[in-house]
Amino acid sequence: MNKNKITLSLTAALALGMSTNALAAGFQLAEYSATGLGRAFAGEAAMADNASAQFRNPAMLTYLEGTQVSAGAIYVDPNIDVKGDLQVNGHTIDQTEARNIAHSAVIPNFYISRQLNDKATLGLAFGTNFGMRTDLGTDFTASIFGNQAEVHTVEINPNLGYKINDQFSVGAGVRYVMAKGHFGAASPISLPVLNIKKGQDLKYMEGKDNAWGWQAGAAWQINPTNRIGVSYHSAVKLDLTGHANGIAFGNTSRPGSLPLELPASAEIASFHQLNDQWAVHASVNWTDWSSFKKLEANIPSMGGNVDIKPQNWKDNYRFAIGTTYQATEKLALRSGIAYDTAAVDTAHRTQTIPETDRTWLSLGAGYQWSKNLTLDAGLTYVYAKKAHLNETDKNINELASMLTNPKETKVSFAGTTSGDVWLAGVQASYRF
Repeated sequence: MNKNKITLSLTAALALGMSTNALAAGFQLAEYSATGLGRAFAGEAAMADNASAQFRNPAMLTYLEGTQVSAGAIYVDPNIDVKGDLQVNGHTIDQTEARNIAHSAVIPNFYISRQLNDKATLGLAFGTNFGMRTDLGTDFTASIFGNQAEVHTVEINPNLGYKINDQFSVGAGVRYVMAKGHFGAASPISLPVLNIKKGQDLKYMEGKDNAWGWQAGAAWQINPTNRIGVSYHSAVKLDLTGHANGIAFGNTSRPGSLPLELPASAEIASFHQLNDQWAVHASVNWTDWSSFKKLEANIPSMGGNVDIKPQNWKDNYRFAIGTTYQATEKLALRSGIAYDTAAVDTAHRTQTIPETDRTWLSLGAGYQWSKNLTLDAGLTYVYAKKAHLNETDKNINELASMLTNPKETKVSFAGTTSGDVWLAGVQASYRF
C-alpha cells in the first residue's frame, strides 16, 4: 500500500468511524411523543391516544374521530462516558477519558389527523426516527479514532388509514427524510515532524441528502377490550454528499460522499383493557442493524471508493411492557419498563461504537383539561449497562508502522463505556 493510499484510508477511517457512534441505539430515536414516553413506548403499534399514533402505525388513524392535532417536544439529556488506555504494541502509553460525549437535545414533533368518513382517515406527521451528536474533545488521546459526529434527520410522513370492518384496519404512508451529518478527527498531540498542532483537524467531512421511504401497518380489534397492532418501516438509503478537508486532504476542500442506510424496523404490539381503570400494553421491536456490514467512503479526487473497516453489526430487539391507570375521569397515569439490546457484540464493540444493553424506566400522566384539550407529560430514566471495548484499525497501524519503521506497530484503545440518559417530554392534543 502506497503512502497516499495509507493516508486516505486512515483519514476516511477517522472521518467516518465516529459516525458509527451515531448508528448505535442512541441514533435510532423512539422519542416520538410524550404520551408514549410515559409508558416506555410499550404497545405503541396498538395505541391510539392522539394523532401521534400514526408515526408508529398508520392503521391506528382509523381509531381517531374528527380532526385532531397533537404537538410536543422531548428533552434528551445523555451522560455517556468512555475511558481506557491508549496502547502501542500492547503497552499503555496513556490513560484517557472522555465524559459526557453525547450532547443534549430537544426533539420536537407535530401531528394532524382528519377523518374523511367512517372508513378512511388522513394523517400528516413531522418528527424524526434518527439523530445524535457526540464530541469526545481533543484532550482525549484516542481521538485519532474520531472525536466528533452529528447525524440529524427530519421526517415528513403523510399517511392514510382504512377501516376494513369492525375488526380489521390497515394503513400506509410515505416517508420523506432530510438528513445531514458531519464527522471528524483531530490530533490529540503536537507532531512537529509532520507539522501537526494539537487539536488540529486530521480530517473533517460533512454532507447532506434527502431520500424516500415508506411505512405500513395493520390492527386487529379482537374484541372490545383486546387489540393487536403490527407495523413496518422501510429502510431509507442516503448518500450524504458534501466535502472533506483537513491535513490528510492537503487542507483542501474535496468533494465526497458517504452512503448511509437507515435500517428497516418492525413492531408487534398488544393492548388489553382489563377493567374500567386498568389497561396493560406490550410490544416487541426489531431493527435490521445486521444490514450494516461496513463503511465505505467515496472521495473521487483521491481514488474513489475506499473500504474503511467491517462493522459486523447484529439485529437489535426491544421489549417493553406498560400500564395505564385511569385515576379519575380526567386523569390517566402511565408507567412502563423496557429492555433494549445492543446492536453489536463485545468482540466488535469499539470506542466509536459505545453501544450496550439499556433498561428503560418510565412514568407519565395525561390530563383532560377540557372536552377537546388533553395535556400529557412523561419522564424516563435509561440505564446503559457498562461494557468493555477494544479498538484497533489496520489503516492506522499501517501508517504508524510506516512512520516509526519497526517491523509492525499496533495502535489500540482498550477501555469501557457506561452512562445513563434522562428524558422528559410534554404534549398537547386538541380535538375539533
